[in-house]
Amino acid sequence: MLPFAALEWFWEWAAFALSNWTFLEVLEYLGSFSVLVAAVFYFSESGDRIKQRHYQAWQVINTAQGKGGSGGRIEALQELNEDKVPLVGVDVSSAFLQGIHLQRANLLRSDFSSADLRNSDFRDCNFTLANLKSANLRGAQLDRASFAGADLRNADLNGSSLSNADLEGAVFDNADLRGVDLAGARWQDIRSIAGANVANIRNPPAGFVSWALKHGAVSIADADG
Repeated sequence: MLPFAALEWFWEWAAFALSNWTFLEVLEYLGSFSVLVAAVFYFSESGDRIKQRHYQAWQVINTAQGKGGSGGRIEALQELNEDKVPLVGVDVSSAFLQGIHLQRANLLRSDFSSADLRNSDFRDCNFTLANLKSANLRGAQLDRASFAGADLRNADLNGSSLSNADLEGAVFDNADLRGVDLAGARWQDIRSIAGANVANIRNPPAGFVSWALKHGAVSIADADG
């Protein structure tokens, strides 16, 4: 056992000697300092990383412009909106964006024409002057959204919710409005509704249905058949 005892004594002596070596203490401090410096640089460059992420998201959207399918645009649009980036003028015409979540997005003058937006969430969005011609918005949540001056000709809004939405100046010619929830919607200044199907409107504001029929709308419950 003597060799083991001697070895243990040696390591105890070495540990004692090193514990009193100031150089090692300095190295320990330097290690902690390097971690602090790395953290400072990481946070100082966070703005550049966010800009790079936004640039890549816009690149995805613009590269797929005018094409069908999603092409990663659902994730890109949602990421930009979560970072509160305005989506003014975005062009996603003919895109497959079913189930997208863009609550409170600024979609001023955007182009969603012929896009598949079924069961999407656009609550509190700004669709002012947007192009939603022939868009499929079946079952979409559009509560409190602003459609001021928007083009919704031939849009399919069957079963969607437009409660408390602003429809001032919007065009709904030949749109499918069957089963739409219009509770509290501001409809009095709708620009045109000729040919729109207003059958089975849910929670219609007082006077809306009669006004719509008077201005060229129709009420055909089984239009799909």
